[in-house]
Amino acid sequence: MQSRAIHIHRHGGPEVLEQVEVEVPLPAPGEVTIRQTAIGLNFADIYQRRGSHGPHAAAPWPITLGAQGAGVIEAVGEGVRNLRPGDPVAYLQPGGYQVTRNVQADRVVSLPTGISEEAAGANLLRGLTAEYLLRRLFVVRPGDAVLVHAAAGGMGVLLSQWARALGATVIGTVGSPQKAEVARAHGCHHVIDYRQEDFAARTLDLTGGQGVAVVYDAVGKDVFVPSLRCLRPRGMAINYGTASGDVEGFDLQLLHAKSLSVCRPTLRTFVADPRELRAAAQALFDIVAQGQVRLEVGQRYPLAEVRRAHHDLENRLTTGAPVLVP
Repeated sequence: MQSRAIHIHRHGGPEVLEQVEVEVPLPAPGEVTIRQTAIGLNFADIYQRRGSHGPHAAAPWPITLGAQGAGVIEAVGEGVRNLRPGDPVAYLQPGGYQVTRNVQADRVVSLPTGISEEAAGANLLRGLTAEYLLRRLFVVRPGDAVLVHAAAGGMGVLLSQWARALGATVIGTVGSPQKAEVARAHGCHHVIDYRQEDFAARTLDLTGGQGVAVVYDAVGKDVFVPSLRCLRPRGMAINYGTASGDVEGFDLQLLHAKSLSVCRPTLRTFVADPRELRAAAQALFDIVAQGQVRLEVGQRYPLAEVRRAHHDLENRLTTGAPVLVP
């Protein structure tokens, strides 16, 4: 079977993304073949395209970017149980920029009624990231104050809604008045335009000088060290993305006075066990079913316009969770 795919043969800008035709073999034992209807677009794809640091493993050229998608199962390999042709599913596995592909069955989750393929394809990776950031790495409790950087982005809107559902006071940072409206509509009690005011000083003001319990930082270099000022004693700064560049060496003594913690996690280690993947997905689907978190889709890009999609995401021109449509 032939399928369209997007390959890169070298690192660089969006221009290195090339559309090709590839052969898709029959699914091997333990695999399923998925005809995708939605392919997730994440900043991690840009890191990999650039050749930046990240959780992605080294791979031989050409590389197929992408790590998530959704669609319908077309075939199942030997030994696969509980998944059948015709089932709507989503998955996490490298090589997502391809219309039809084979995926390990233990990386696949079935979609319940009420979760569309498009919403899952755009949001599964972000939703599972929000799950472990809020419920496992740092357990957000009622009454906590949290700071969410890039609160109008695909991750930010999920973190803000879910944190609010957990009873937290949510403070979000954004870069424009338009994005401030998005953040307010998705769970933020307070929104700070970092281009207009000092977000650290404003966060301390909003918390009566106490600071927040946790900072969720997908921006990195530009905000990480100033974010430490926002934390309450024994608070945690979590850097899970580096849109502005890597956080390089900093003075550990900055953590000493308030016994602060910092962490640079990756989703991969929190869903490596298939049981953890399924449990995290169930938690995400449950909070959506309860109406407390919305899995929305931002901009939609045809797969053939993947270069434009990367340009827009890289230049912070998107809101919410953008998606590639095969």
